[in-house]
Amino acid sequence: VVVEPDADRALLAEPTLRRLEALGVPHMIFVNKIDQARGSISGLLQALQPMSAAPLIARWIPIREGEAVKGFVDIALERAYYYRPGQESELKEIPAELAERGATERQTMLETLADHDDALLEALLMDEIPDSKTIYADLAAETGQGQIVPVLFGMASNGSGVRRLMKALRHEVPDASAAAERLGATGGSALIFKVSHGGTMGRMSFARAFGAPLKEGGELNSEKAGSMRIGSLFAVQGDKTAKIPEARPGDIVAIAKLDEVRAGEWLAAGKPPPAPEVPEPVRNAALAISTKDRKDDVRLSTALHRLTEEDAGLEWEQDEAMHETRLRGVNDEHLNVALERLRRRYGVAVDSRAPSVGYKESIRKQVTQRGRHKKQSGGHGQFGDVVIEVGPRGRGEGFAFDEKIHGGSVPKQYIPAVEAGVKDAMHKGPLGFPVVDVGVTLVDGSYHSVDSSELAFRTAGRIGMADALAAATPHLLEPVQKVTVTAPNSASSKVTSAIASRRGQMLGMAPREGWSGWDRIEAFIPEAEMHGFDAELRSMSQGLATYEAEFDHLAELNGKLADEVVQRELEPA
Repeated sequence: VVVEPDADRALLAEPTLRRLEALGVPHMIFVNKIDQARGSISGLLQALQPMSAAPLIARWIPIREGEAVKGFVDIALERAYYYRPGQESELKEIPAELAERGATERQTMLETLADHDDALLEALLMDEIPDSKTIYADLAAETGQGQIVPVLFGMASNGSGVRRLMKALRHEVPDASAAAERLGATGGSALIFKVSHGGTMGRMSFARAFGAPLKEGGELNSEKAGSMRIGSLFAVQGDKTAKIPEARPGDIVAIAKLDEVRAGEWLAAGKPPPAPEVPEPVRNAALAISTKDRKDDVRLSTALHRLTEEDAGLEWEQDEAMHETRLRGVNDEHLNVALERLRRRYGVAVDSRAPSVGYKESIRKQVTQRGRHKKQSGGHGQFGDVVIEVGPRGRGEGFAFDEKIHGGSVPKQYIPAVEAGVKDAMHKGPLGFPVVDVGVTLVDGSYHSVDSSELAFRTAGRIGMADALAAATPHLLEPVQKVTVTAPNSASSKVTSAIASRRGQMLGMAPREGWSGWDRIEAFIPEAEMHGFDAELRSMSQGLATYEAEFDHLAELNGKLADEVVQRELEPA
């Protein structure tokens, strides 16, 4: 887990650390950009420790010259390493001013390890100094069992500390067989974690191999796609690939010609193990997109299909009601990157805007209305005549249709056509939006033995309903979302102000259970006010606050805002 050195931003790591802990995945922490640290490593560990049930162990302590970090002391090895950008760190004697601190930190580390090793505890009580082999064995065992979380640091930008990190990952973490056992993977198997399109390689599935080696042409089973043969195997480093004869357990490889698999799936020689529990991405951002050139519409559909295959955080849909293509993502920046990939990789330039808001309309009073359709143009004419009672229903109760015809004034075979006509009129009410929460009762009418038909009565029903809606005092409804914000409590007051500025209604605020220093804030916010909320939240919380939103109810919208919405909808395009 890579974290920043600023203790104030340590909260950013909490969701990841808690998720790994819940899944039982052993892990280390690497503090990057150590040269930019404003505080001490011990202060950072104090900020991080409440997020982890297992104790955090500082493996290294920094060697500073003024504000600059020049290297580190490995307290397990009792050696000092000085950074040499782009090269392996230089081994030197521990600086005299750090000798005492190094000894203290080492004793703390050994005492923590001894909590799970009786032999080590006994040695410490006897003032015996354990050898490095014992220390490294304990570090590896307790890291693998999730009993400790080692903390290392460096500067990835120039490679400082990265080589030592790689050695720690090679020697002090469980190997692929332990991971396979934890995941229930037996025999030759591969966990697909990414799918990619592009370049000369075509569709590639990136996977980690477990169990027995994987070889080109071997047969694997997928729970969803069935049996399939392994295509060519490639080792991948950055944008470079090299074909390899086999993938050994633990290897990360790209596999060609697995057209049916998706990220998150297992492929196995026998029965695939259960897929890992991956939480569904929370897609809070959305854009309505359209091609700049209509000739690119088909290419856009293909490109969106590939983009969403590659990135599970993206989702697209064709909203038939709003007549727009919507692209959803985790946040605004995520969508901006996706649009750039559309342009750069697939040559599809698009226009984007905020998605249309799903306004609805309903009525306030009950009316009785006649709908009559009569047309004579030679031969058989058209005749349908209905009387309907139309009234409001409770919010969320939807549409209801009933009939109280006596004496056959409207033949029974035409009543379904009347209902269909009523629904036709509800697609677009007098304010320009779909109509909801109304009840309609067919009470009377008349027919012609020759000219009446289903089409005529459907038309009569539509005419009657349209006139009734206009007379029944229509009003606008806007969708309201229930929004749950998770934020550090230092930003909570700003969050509540942001909610209020968006016509939001606070529902409550309380400490987030089990999370020190976090609040959970619930509110109702109109959908029309949600655009840009994610960026505002991140800006006021140093990127830490997150939120989830879902449709909750429709609320009446009146006054100037309602007038502006209706005017925009009814004015000519």
